[in-house]
Amino acid sequence: MKVQDYAVKADNVFVLPEAVTKIKQLIDDDSTSMDDIAEVINYDPAIMSQVLKISNSALYKFPSTITTVSKAIQVIGTRSVYDLVLAYGVAYAFKDLNKDVIDLDKFWELGVNCALLAKYFAEEIGIKEPEKLFVCGLLHNIGELVFVQVAPNLAQKNTLLSTHKRPVELQKKNLGFCYTDISAELLKLWGIPDDISQIVAATHATDREATTPEQKILQLSYVLALNNVYADFYVKHDGVTPNMYEDLGLQIECVDNALDFSNLQLMSAMAIFSPSSFAMF
Repeated sequence: MKVQDYAVKADNVFVLPEAVTKIKQLIDDDSTSMDDIAEVINYDPAIMSQVLKISNSALYKFPSTITTVSKAIQVIGTRSVYDLVLAYGVAYAFKDLNKDVIDLDKFWELGVNCALLAKYFAEEIGIKEPEKLFVCGLLHNIGELVFVQVAPNLAQKNTLLSTHKRPVELQKKNLGFCYTDISAELLKLWGIPDDISQIVAATHATDREATTPEQKILQLSYVLALNNVYADFYVKHDGVTPNMYEDLGLQIECVDNALDFSNLQLMSAMAIFSPSSFAMF
């Protein structure tokens, strides 16, 4: 099957929470008010809870507690709140996958790690709405979850990492394309903004040249996150070339600071975004 075929299959199986779609429609409508968006979020207790958790997490470090969705939107911004609702919604859509095929905790650890790194670098170089990069990092590899559902045997083959085999090499060998290709196609089918799917499509530096700062950030963040999460196979700077960070105006010290930040924030972020945290809902 082609990339698009897998994405279509996933679109028929995995459904985003209605609130995610509704908020996107409201954001696209110039007449929408902040209260309109807050009302949709408040109508879904799970999403409301997540927005307040994120707003009061170490990701933002606001001096006072945010107790309402309206205040969160006012402080973080409408598009940033949507990005975070989207991150939650996609993770929630995959919450019931079979855990016997791949290590789902490891999968989400990689996604959250990549997300934290991407947000850190976006803030360092002054990218507007760094939450967009957080979302791209978190969701870059959801194509793997598609395979867990529709082709579990192939998904298992692609988990056989080694010091000489990185995930993208296994995927290209066994499938002829990368999981991130499916991720990007599925995001398009879900009506997610094109700027997110385009960044996700360029996740792998070995597969596609980055042409924007956002794409360069995700490529750097992915390699660092992979090395960090799979430290049994890879060392900290494996696959990281100087131009990957220097083209962003960063020094190697910043790269190491970003890794320290992601490791410090990982557990609290996992508690928010990993599907295991959705059990109460």
